[in-house]
Amino acid sequence: MDNNKCCKKRTIRNEEEKKLLNNRLNRIEGQIRGVRKMISDDVYCNDILIQLSAIENSVKSLSNQMLENHLYTCIARDMENGKFDTIDEIISLFKRFNK
Repeated sequence: MDNNKCCKKRTIRNEEEKKLLNNRLNRIEGQIRGVRKMISDDVYCNDILIQLSAIENSVKSLSNQMLENHLYTCIARDMENGKFDTIDEIISLFKRFNK
């Protein structure tokens, strides 16, 4: 699939959706800043690893939310409009998620 073609697509999100996504990103940024501080404060490795696991779960949850929204909006719209090449796009996403 041509990545340049993909990058020209856009998803218009309403303000509520943008706010929810940005709130989640802000929490993830806060978690990362917390780990940075833990490292500076010489916190025990195990405690840092637990926080890193929490960050991974937060990012994965956000990714799953984005994927679900993508399927219900962008992919569904393309399929309704007969743009079946979008199936290649979603297959590529699933392969990326399963690495």
